[in-house]
Amino acid sequence: MKYIILFEDNPDLGEDVRASHMPQHLTFLEENRQTIESAGPLREPDGNAAGGLWIVEAGSDAEVKQLVENDPFWPTGLRKSFRILEWKQVFADGVRLV
Repeated sequence: MKYIILFEDNPDLGEDVRASHMPQHLTFLEENRQTIESAGPLREPDGNAAGGLWIVEAGSDAEVKQLVENDPFWPTGLRKSFRILEWKQVFADGVRLV
């Protein structure tokens, strides 16, 4: 099952926290590439960090939650919260999938 994970950043923590943990975060994403299909930051229109987004293929929302909590960004407090949403992809690369 596909999931979208929306992360909300903690506005009290600056870019220095993100930058100092980015190498470990990217390594974590690479190590979990079988599950995490896509990942990237979200920005406000003014350029300020707003959080992040993952597209994940997993067996359950509990599996996704465990993945999120194992991410090196999680214990830093950089992520204020996250939402796990089931996603059914119906269109990709110009083609209907249903």
